[in-house]
Amino acid sequence: MLGLAVPRCWGPWRAWSGASLFSALWLLWLFWEAPGGAPAPQRTLTILVWNWPFARRPPELRSDTCARLGVAHCTLSTNRSLLALADAVVFHHRELQTGQARLPLAQRPPGQPWVWASLESPSHTHGLHRFRGVFNWVLSYRRDSDIFMPYGRLEPRAGPAPPVPAKSKVAAWVVSNFQAHQRRVQLYRQLAPHLPVDVFGQANRRPLCADCLLPTVARYRFYLAFENSQHRDYVTEKFWHNALAAGTVPVVLGPPRASYEALVPADAFVHVDDFGSARELAAFLRGMNESQYRSYFRWREWFQVQRVASWEQRFCAICTRYPHLPRDQVYQDLQGWFQA
Repeated sequence: MLGLAVPRCWGPWRAWSGASLFSALWLLWLFWEAPGGAPAPQRTLTILVWNWPFARRPPELRSDTCARLGVAHCTLSTNRSLLALADAVVFHHRELQTGQARLPLAQRPPGQPWVWASLESPSHTHGLHRFRGVFNWVLSYRRDSDIFMPYGRLEPRAGPAPPVPAKSKVAAWVVSNFQAHQRRVQLYRQLAPHLPVDVFGQANRRPLCADCLLPTVARYRFYLAFENSQHRDYVTEKFWHNALAAGTVPVVLGPPRASYEALVPADAFVHVDDFGSARELAAFLRGMNESQYRSYFRWREWFQVQRVASWEQRFCAICTRYPHLPRDQVYQDLQGWFQA
């Protein structure tokens, strides 16, 4: 069973309920603006990135990196000699987890905020018990993070929406990590007998180049935006890039529907939990008429997808939030918080 079946009614488009609209506007405001209308700090802040994510050597950072991304009075640096002078230091968890990076606890200046950063799910995050009482702030995809950093967001569209790409096939899925114990694999195997699904990626020896992914997926009516694990607020590029940006309807397996509705209109996606079985889900997808299908794209009239893809953008956002974050906060049980 996928969950309790939820009846759906078709009629006038109702995606932007008051709650959904409020949630979306609140997220845009939170990301770009300082709460309370307080002015941005005029003093230039220095954010020291102790270990650059997934890199043996840090990139060359321009002095105006943050300014070019729209964040003033903010400097990113990977120069560890600035530890004593940095306004905040950010540590990416993967390198701490693997031992490629270590915390400079003995050299930590008193009162200096340290930021724990990770976009991985709890299923792929280990060793947090070692960091009790170390970090002050968290940068992650969790909406209750100190620096909320989603994989993508909707932003207002400046011009007319492009047409929905022409469809010639039913459903696509791009997957590299294919393991029998994953819920997404189990669901796919239940769904495949009832729904034509073309599988791409390393798992099926049909990889798609970076420039091939979106044009390929765009030909399909649906994309299986199945997360590798189901956790609170864990909505990745599979949803934002592979589906919404490609111009297809995502069929999502991840956190509960409410987590998605806090990010996009309620009728921008199909959630597997709304159906009692894979057969019922397949019947719903195959039985959808053209009018019903088109209703899933109404959000494109007002919004477009903005993918948050660069670590420079994520780390510069620390400066935006900096004046409004609690200086006396310490995560005494980071593991308990993140795995909740």
